[in-house]
Amino acid sequence: MLLALLLACTNDNDKLMDPQAEAVLAVKDLVQTDLGGMHDASETLCASSPTSASWGATEAAPARTAWKQVRISYERVEGAIAVLFPDLDAATDERYDGFLGEGPDDYLFDDEGVIGVHGIERILWADAHPAEVVEFEQGLPGYVPAAFPASQQESDDFRNRLCARLTTDTATMESEFAPLALDGAAAFRGVIGSMMEQIEKVNLAYSGEDESRYAQHTLADMRANLDGGRDIYGAFIPWLESVEGGAEVHAEIEAGFDRIEAAYAPLDGDGIPTVPATWNPDAPSETDLASDYGKLWLLLSTETDPEEAGTLVERMVAAADLLGIPQLAE
Repeated sequence: MLLALLLACTNDNDKLMDPQAEAVLAVKDLVQTDLGGMHDASETLCASSPTSASWGATEAAPARTAWKQVRISYERVEGAIAVLFPDLDAATDERYDGFLGEGPDDYLFDDEGVIGVHGIERILWADAHPAEVVEFEQGLPGYVPAAFPASQQESDDFRNRLCARLTTDTATMESEFAPLALDGAAAFRGVIGSMMEQIEKVNLAYSGEDESRYAQHTLADMRANLDGGRDIYGAFIPWLESVEGGAEVHAEIEAGFDRIEAAYAPLDGDGIPTVPATWNPDAPSETDLASDYGKLWLLLSTETDPEEAGTLVERMVAAADLLGIPQLAE
């Protein structure tokens, strides 16, 4: 009888110590924490939105601070959750041009049409849109200039409808994620995808189309992507090191994360460095490549290339293959 109990305990412990199961549990905990942080920040954003009939940058400052926290929490886990909540992900993170693809929105303060973090951002920074952003958006069918609320109705709707919609959507993601049996494979491949998108975010700055373009916060988004991706990848390290060749691949992945982090560290502010006026994305000059923007573009063009040996993304794909993690379905 005692032997049977010991064997049962041993079997239970083996299950608990299985590297794959441990990785999934660790990822689940990381994502749940950030989803909770995103929802809490969304509530703070609503609560800190001005109540006056009309307002400007000074009144918007507390809400701007809360918005940045929403953004950071979301970007940390985007790769892991986007495939789980495609509709909520779009409602939360779609850009202005993406929403207009579904039809025009003549009233920007309600909970329909242009919504989510970028719909809110567009209003909170209505006085600070870069010239290249305005130029890009003016060419969109259905374009409506951004503006702060100019009436009590608009102010109330911004807080009670537009911001409240974000709070509702983030609460739904948080509650629906809790009982899910997380797909570890999707989470790992999602992180690879978010790393590959780093270069896309830089490329889009050239035409004023980058994600957090009104707040000039896209570099901060990228830093959060990197930090969150590194944390989620960290949950897979024991599993990766348990397979033949995994320790070597892990060391190479860590080196790739370090290279990108080192490139971000000296850059000031939350926005992507200024794009040189003479920038040619198809054939950048040596002078332009020597700029802060050019250096960042060159590094990320390399590190996000899945076909170039030794890059961060190529090594992460190699790790997924070692672990038998399949490609995500298109």
